[in-house]
Amino acid sequence: MTAVLPPSHDPDEPALTETPIVNEKETRRGKDDAGASIWRLAFRRLRRNPVAIIGAVIVAIFLIVAIAAPWLAPFPGDATPGRNLIRPTFIPGPSAEFPLGLDRFGGDVLSKLIWGARASLVIGVLSTLIGLVGGVLLGLLAGAFGGWVDSGVMRLVDLMLAVPSLLLAVSIAAVAGQRPFAVILAIGVVQIPIFARLLRGSMLAQKGQDYVLAARSLGLSRGTVTMSHVLPNSLGPVIVQATLVLATAVIEAAALSFLGLGGGRPTTAEWGRMLTQAQNELAIAPQLAIYPGLCISITALGFTLLGESMREALDPRSRKG
Repeated sequence: MTAVLPPSHDPDEPALTETPIVNEKETRRGKDDAGASIWRLAFRRLRRNPVAIIGAVIVAIFLIVAIAAPWLAPFPGDATPGRNLIRPTFIPGPSAEFPLGLDRFGGDVLSKLIWGARASLVIGVLSTLIGLVGGVLLGLLAGAFGGWVDSGVMRLVDLMLAVPSLLLAVSIAAVAGQRPFAVILAIGVVQIPIFARLLRGSMLAQKGQDYVLAARSLGLSRGTVTMSHVLPNSLGPVIVQATLVLATAVIEAAALSFLGLGGGRPTTAEWGRMLTQAQNELAIAPQLAIYPGLCISITALGFTLLGESMREALDPRSRKG
Protein backbone atom coordinates (compact mmCIF):
# COMPACT_ATOMS: atom_id res chain seq x y z
CA MET A 1 0.00 0.00 0.00
CA THR A 2 1.35 3.34 -1.05
CA ALA A 3 0.97 6.20 1.42
CA VAL A 4 -0.58 9.36 0.09
CA LEU A 5 1.45 12.38 1.20
CA PRO A 6 -0.12 15.79 1.57
CA PRO A 7 0.88 18.28 -1.10
CA SER A 8 3.99 20.19 -0.20
CA HIS A 9 3.82 23.96 0.19
CA ASP A 10 6.14 25.98 -1.99
CA PRO A 11 7.80 28.63 0.21
CA ASP A 12 7.98 30.97 -2.80
CA GLU A 13 4.21 31.00 -3.16
CA PRO A 14 2.17 33.31 -0.91
CA ALA A 15 0.40 31.56 1.90
CA LEU A 16 -3.32 31.10 1.49
CA THR A 17 -5.36 32.94 4.07
CA GLU A 18 -8.92 32.28 4.98
CA THR A 19 -11.34 34.90 3.76
CA PRO A 20 -13.46 36.12 6.66
CA ILE A 21 -17.16 35.65 6.24
CA VAL A 22 -18.76 39.06 6.20
CA ASN A 23 -22.43 39.45 7.02
CA GLU A 24 -23.95 41.55 4.27
CA LYS A 25 -26.64 42.92 6.57
CA GLU A 26 -24.07 44.03 9.16
CA THR A 27 -21.95 45.66 6.44
CA ARG A 28 -24.93 47.60 5.12
CA ARG A 29 -25.90 48.59 8.65
CA GLY A 30 -22.37 49.81 9.34
CA LYS A 31 -22.37 51.95 6.19
CA ASP A 32 -25.75 53.44 7.12
CA ASP A 33 -24.65 54.15 10.68
CA ALA A 34 -21.53 55.93 9.51
CA GLY A 35 -23.50 58.87 8.13
CA ALA A 36 -26.37 58.88 10.61
CA SER A 37 -26.80 61.30 13.49
CA ILE A 38 -26.58 60.20 17.11
CA TRP A 39 -30.35 60.62 17.56
CA ARG A 40 -31.12 58.50 14.49
CA LEU A 41 -28.80 55.77 15.72
CA ALA A 42 -30.42 55.93 19.15
CA PHE A 43 -33.88 55.62 17.58
CA ARG A 44 -32.76 52.53 15.65
CA ARG A 45 -31.52 50.92 18.86
CA LEU A 46 -34.76 51.77 20.63
CA ARG A 47 -36.79 50.08 17.89
CA ARG A 48 -34.83 46.86 18.47
CA ASN A 49 -35.13 47.05 22.27
CA PRO A 50 -38.22 45.24 23.63
CA VAL A 51 -37.93 47.06 26.97
CA ALA A 52 -38.08 50.43 25.19
CA ILE A 53 -41.10 49.27 23.18
CA ILE A 54 -42.96 48.25 26.34
CA GLY A 55 -42.15 51.57 27.98
CA ALA A 56 -43.20 53.52 24.89
CA VAL A 57 -46.52 51.64 24.70
CA ILE A 58 -47.30 52.39 28.36
CA VAL A 59 -46.41 56.06 27.93
CA ALA A 60 -48.47 56.29 24.73
CA ILE A 61 -51.53 54.79 26.42
CA PHE A 62 -51.10 57.18 29.35
CA LEU A 63 -50.85 60.18 27.02
CA ILE A 64 -53.87 59.12 24.95
CA VAL A 65 -56.02 58.59 28.05
CA ALA A 66 -54.92 61.91 29.57
CA ILE A 67 -55.49 63.94 26.41
CA ALA A 68 -58.76 62.25 25.47
CA ALA A 69 -60.18 62.26 29.02
CA PRO A 70 -63.23 64.43 28.12
CA TRP A 71 -64.27 61.89 25.50
CA LEU A 72 -63.25 58.67 27.30
CA ALA A 73 -64.60 59.38 30.79
CA PRO A 74 -68.31 58.53 31.27
CA PHE A 75 -68.73 61.36 33.82
CA PRO A 76 -66.94 64.61 34.73
CA GLY A 77 -64.08 64.27 37.19
CA ASP A 78 -65.84 65.84 40.18
CA ALA A 79 -69.31 64.41 39.44
CA THR A 80 -71.06 62.16 41.97
CA PRO A 81 -73.70 60.30 39.92
CA GLY A 82 -74.06 57.47 42.45
CA ARG A 83 -74.27 59.41 45.71
CA ASN A 84 -77.77 58.03 46.38
CA LEU A 85 -76.41 54.46 46.29
CA ILE A 86 -73.80 54.95 49.03
CA ARG A 87 -74.45 53.55 52.52
CA PRO A 88 -72.35 54.05 55.69
CA THR A 89 -71.10 50.45 55.61
CA PHE A 90 -71.59 49.66 51.94
CA ILE A 91 -70.01 50.97 48.74
CA PRO A 92 -71.33 49.46 45.49
CA GLY A 93 -68.88 47.50 43.42
CA PRO A 94 -68.67 47.18 39.62
CA SER A 95 -71.91 47.34 37.67
CA ALA A 96 -73.08 47.95 34.14
CA GLU A 97 -73.38 51.70 34.72
CA PHE A 98 -70.20 51.98 36.81
CA PRO A 99 -67.65 49.42 35.49
CA LEU A 100 -65.18 49.92 38.38
CA GLY A 101 -67.70 50.81 41.04
CA LEU A 102 -68.19 53.95 43.11
CA ASP A 103 -66.16 55.72 45.78
CA ARG A 104 -67.31 57.04 49.17
CA PHE A 105 -68.70 60.24 47.63
CA GLY A 106 -70.63 58.45 44.89
CA GLY A 107 -68.15 59.28 42.13
CA ASP A 108 -67.49 56.90 39.25
CA VAL A 109 -64.06 55.33 39.88
CA LEU A 110 -63.36 54.77 36.17
CA SER A 111 -64.04 58.42 35.36
CA LYS A 112 -61.83 59.58 38.21
CA LEU A 113 -58.97 57.36 37.08
CA ILE A 114 -59.20 58.76 33.56
CA TRP A 115 -59.34 62.36 34.73
CA GLY A 116 -56.57 61.58 37.22
CA ALA A 117 -54.32 60.68 34.29
CA ARG A 118 -54.80 64.19 32.92
CA ALA A 119 -54.02 65.74 36.31
CA SER A 120 -50.85 63.64 36.61
CA LEU A 121 -49.80 64.59 33.07
CA VAL A 122 -50.24 68.32 33.75
CA ILE A 123 -48.35 68.12 37.04
CA GLY A 124 -45.57 65.99 35.54
CA VAL A 125 -45.02 68.12 32.44
CA LEU A 126 -45.17 71.51 34.16
CA SER A 127 -42.97 70.47 37.10
CA THR A 128 -40.45 68.90 34.71
CA LEU A 129 -40.35 72.11 32.66
CA ILE A 130 -39.68 74.15 35.81
CA GLY A 131 -36.87 71.81 36.85
CA LEU A 132 -35.49 71.63 33.31
CA VAL A 133 -35.42 75.39 32.71
CA GLY A 134 -33.95 76.16 36.13
CA GLY A 135 -31.41 73.36 35.92
CA VAL A 136 -30.31 74.28 32.39
CA LEU A 137 -29.77 77.91 33.40
CA LEU A 138 -27.65 76.97 36.43
CA GLY A 139 -25.77 74.24 34.56
CA LEU A 140 -25.10 76.59 31.65
CA LEU A 141 -23.67 79.24 33.96
CA ALA A 142 -21.43 76.73 35.71
CA GLY A 143 -20.29 74.92 32.57
CA ALA A 144 -19.76 77.99 30.40
CA PHE A 145 -17.95 80.36 32.77
CA GLY A 146 -16.21 78.04 35.23
CA GLY A 147 -14.07 79.53 37.98
CA TRP A 148 -15.85 81.26 40.84
CA VAL A 149 -19.17 81.15 38.97
CA ASP A 150 -18.93 77.37 38.75
CA SER A 151 -18.00 77.11 42.43
CA GLY A 152 -20.85 79.35 43.54
CA VAL A 153 -23.47 77.56 41.47
CA MET A 154 -22.29 74.13 42.58
CA ARG A 155 -22.35 75.13 46.26
CA LEU A 156 -25.97 76.23 45.81
CA VAL A 157 -26.75 72.94 44.11
CA ASP A 158 -25.03 70.97 46.88
CA LEU A 159 -27.08 72.87 49.45
CA MET A 160 -30.31 71.90 47.69
CA LEU A 161 -29.20 68.28 47.39
CA ALA A 162 -28.35 68.14 51.08
CA VAL A 163 -32.07 68.26 51.92
CA PRO A 164 -34.05 65.07 51.08
CA SER A 165 -36.14 65.68 47.98
CA LEU A 166 -39.51 64.74 49.49
CA LEU A 167 -38.85 66.83 52.60
CA LEU A 168 -37.89 69.81 50.44
CA ALA A 169 -41.00 69.35 48.31
CA VAL A 170 -43.23 69.14 51.38
CA SER A 171 -41.66 72.32 52.78
CA ILE A 172 -42.15 74.26 49.55
CA ALA A 173 -45.72 73.02 49.12
CA ALA A 174 -46.56 73.93 52.72
CA VAL A 175 -45.16 77.45 52.30
CA ALA A 176 -46.84 77.97 48.90
CA GLY A 177 -50.25 77.07 50.31
CA GLN A 178 -53.02 74.60 49.55
CA ARG A 179 -53.11 75.15 45.81
CA PRO A 180 -52.49 72.77 42.89
CA PHE A 181 -49.69 74.99 41.59
CA ALA A 182 -47.88 74.51 44.91
CA VAL A 183 -47.35 70.84 44.07
CA ILE A 184 -46.02 71.71 40.61
CA LEU A 185 -43.64 74.30 42.01
CA ALA A 186 -42.44 72.01 44.79
CA ILE A 187 -41.68 69.10 42.47
CA GLY A 188 -40.03 71.36 39.88
CA VAL A 189 -37.70 73.07 42.38
CA VAL A 190 -36.59 69.69 43.73
CA GLN A 191 -35.47 68.61 40.23
CA ILE A 192 -33.42 71.75 39.46
CA PRO A 193 -30.12 70.58 41.07
CA ILE A 194 -30.30 67.24 39.24
CA PHE A 195 -30.53 68.90 35.83
CA ALA A 196 -27.89 71.49 36.77
CA ARG A 197 -25.26 68.93 37.79
CA LEU A 198 -25.99 66.76 34.78
CA LEU A 199 -25.69 69.59 32.25
CA ARG A 200 -22.55 70.98 33.89
CA GLY A 201 -20.80 67.62 33.77
CA SER A 202 -21.84 67.04 30.17
CA MET A 203 -20.61 70.49 29.12
CA LEU A 204 -17.26 70.01 30.83
CA ALA A 205 -16.83 66.74 28.96
CA GLN A 206 -17.76 68.37 25.63
CA LYS A 207 -15.38 71.31 26.14
CA GLY A 208 -12.44 68.90 25.99
CA GLN A 209 -13.39 67.53 22.57
CA ASP A 210 -11.37 68.23 19.42
CA TYR A 211 -14.20 70.06 17.64
CA VAL A 212 -14.18 72.75 20.32
CA LEU A 213 -10.45 73.35 19.78
CA ALA A 214 -11.02 73.44 16.02
CA ALA A 215 -13.83 75.98 16.38
CA ARG A 216 -11.73 78.21 18.64
CA SER A 217 -8.81 78.00 16.22
CA LEU A 218 -11.10 79.32 13.49
CA GLY A 219 -11.63 82.48 15.51
CA LEU A 220 -15.07 81.77 17.01
CA SER A 221 -15.71 83.38 20.37
CA ARG A 222 -16.24 81.35 23.52
CA GLY A 223 -19.90 82.34 23.67
CA THR A 224 -20.53 81.25 20.09
CA VAL A 225 -18.78 77.92 20.61
CA THR A 226 -20.69 77.32 23.83
CA MET A 227 -24.17 78.16 22.53
CA SER A 228 -23.78 76.75 18.99
CA HIS A 229 -21.75 73.61 19.64
CA VAL A 230 -21.12 72.68 23.28
CA LEU A 231 -24.65 73.22 24.62
CA PRO A 232 -26.54 71.36 21.84
CA ASN A 233 -24.19 68.39 22.14
CA SER A 234 -24.61 68.35 25.92
CA LEU A 235 -28.40 68.21 26.01
CA GLY A 236 -28.75 64.49 25.25
CA PRO A 237 -28.35 63.24 28.85
CA VAL A 238 -30.54 66.11 30.07
CA ILE A 239 -33.39 65.11 27.77
CA VAL A 240 -33.11 61.50 28.91
CA GLN A 241 -33.19 62.66 32.54
CA ALA A 242 -36.34 64.66 31.81
CA THR A 243 -38.07 61.42 30.82
CA LEU A 244 -37.05 59.81 34.11
CA VAL A 245 -38.11 62.91 36.05
CA LEU A 246 -41.63 62.55 34.64
CA ALA A 247 -41.88 59.19 36.39
CA THR A 248 -40.61 60.73 39.63
CA ALA A 249 -43.01 63.67 39.27
CA VAL A 250 -46.03 61.35 39.04
CA ILE A 251 -44.97 59.56 42.22
CA GLU A 252 -44.13 62.73 44.15
CA ALA A 253 -47.37 64.41 43.09
CA ALA A 254 -49.29 61.42 44.43
CA ALA A 255 -47.24 61.55 47.66
CA LEU A 256 -47.92 65.26 48.21
CA SER A 257 -51.62 64.81 47.47
CA PHE A 258 -51.65 61.83 49.83
CA LEU A 259 -50.26 64.12 52.54
CA GLY A 260 -53.03 66.65 51.85
CA LEU A 261 -50.80 69.30 50.22
CA GLY A 262 -52.27 69.21 46.74
CA GLY A 263 -55.24 71.47 47.33
CA GLY A 264 -58.61 70.84 45.74
CA ARG A 265 -61.72 69.19 47.15
CA PRO A 266 -62.07 65.64 48.49
CA THR A 267 -63.89 64.69 45.28
CA THR A 268 -61.06 65.98 43.04
CA ALA A 269 -60.03 63.39 40.43
CA GLU A 270 -56.34 62.90 41.23
CA TRP A 271 -54.64 59.57 41.87
CA GLY A 272 -52.90 60.62 45.08
CA ARG A 273 -56.07 62.14 46.51
CA MET A 274 -57.98 58.98 45.60
CA LEU A 275 -55.45 57.00 47.64
CA THR A 276 -55.94 59.36 50.55
CA GLN A 277 -59.72 59.03 50.52
CA ALA A 278 -59.51 55.23 50.15
CA GLN A 279 -57.61 54.73 53.43
CA ASN A 280 -60.82 54.81 55.46
CA GLU A 281 -62.53 52.33 53.17
CA LEU A 282 -59.90 49.56 53.00
CA ALA A 283 -62.03 47.19 55.06
CA ILE A 284 -65.11 47.39 52.84
CA ALA A 285 -63.73 48.52 49.46
CA PRO A 286 -59.98 47.80 49.07
CA GLN A 287 -60.24 48.26 45.30
CA LEU A 288 -60.51 52.02 45.83
CA ALA A 289 -56.83 52.00 46.82
CA ILE A 290 -55.71 49.29 44.41
CA TYR A 291 -56.89 51.02 41.22
CA PRO A 292 -55.07 54.36 41.65
CA GLY A 293 -52.02 52.58 43.07
CA LEU A 294 -51.79 50.44 39.95
CA CYS A 295 -52.17 53.50 37.71
CA ILE A 296 -49.33 55.30 39.51
CA SER A 297 -47.06 52.24 39.43
CA ILE A 298 -47.65 51.35 35.78
CA THR A 299 -47.26 54.95 34.57
CA ALA A 300 -44.03 55.43 36.52
CA LEU A 301 -42.77 52.08 35.21
CA GLY A 302 -43.45 53.12 31.60
CA PHE A 303 -41.51 56.38 31.88
CA THR A 304 -38.68 54.61 33.71
CA LEU A 305 -38.33 51.85 31.11
CA LEU A 306 -38.38 54.36 28.27
CA GLY A 307 -35.91 56.70 29.97
CA GLU A 308 -33.43 53.97 30.86
CA SER A 309 -33.62 52.58 27.33
CA MET A 310 -32.93 56.04 25.90
CA ARG A 311 -29.95 56.40 28.23
CA GLU A 312 -28.51 53.10 27.04
CA ALA A 313 -29.13 53.97 23.40
CA LEU A 314 -27.31 57.31 23.73
CA ASP A 315 -24.45 55.93 25.83
CA PRO A 316 -21.48 55.09 23.57
CA ARG A 317 -20.16 52.57 26.10
CA SER A 318 -23.28 50.41 25.80
CA ARG A 319 -23.86 50.60 22.04
CA LYS A 320 -24.08 47.24 20.34
CA GLY A 321 -24.58 48.47 16.81
